[in-house]
Amino acid sequence: MLSLLNQISVIALKLGDIEFSKSHRDNQWLGNEPVEESKILEVESKLNVQLPNDYKEFLLISNGFAATNDIEPAFLPIEEVDYLKKLDNELIEIWTRDGIPEIGEQLSKSIVVGGVMEEQYFLILPPDSKNPKWRYWKFASWIPGEEEYTSLNNYFESVLDFLNQLIASHK
Repeated sequence: MLSLLNQISVIALKLGDIEFSKSHRDNQWLGNEPVEESKILEVESKLNVQLPNDYKEFLLISNGFAATNDIEPAFLPIEEVDYLKKLDNELIEIWTRDGIPEIGEQLSKSIVVGGVMEEQYFLILPPDSKNPKWRYWKFASWIPGEEEYTSLNNYFESVLDFLNQLIASHK
């Protein structure tokens, strides 16, 4: 995953579709310092869940990650991760009432790991009786709804593919 995040950083900075910090530009890295495992355990305890291994691997590489462009969410530091119902319950109510109730139900169980105060969220959904594995959603009203990924790595691969397409179109 580190190699993938490095490639994403270099290409996103080269494209410059959004304003990056001086630190990001100087270091050619959109990530943060890694998190300590004790912080992961604290958040798992707070959420009463064991987070997926690939997400924990990501955090041990970078405790959060800047957005690469306007359509991809920034990933939060572990200290800011929480259930969507605590961060944006109105979204759940809207989807439950006016949208698709099944989506609203899934949103009520989801954990926000990216996209707070942005146009899109990145959510992880804990396993349940219908879905025995963790699910990974990019969620936005403009999509509309959820875009599902098989893993966090799968999501970052799609980001890299998209950035590579943008580079090719700029030539």
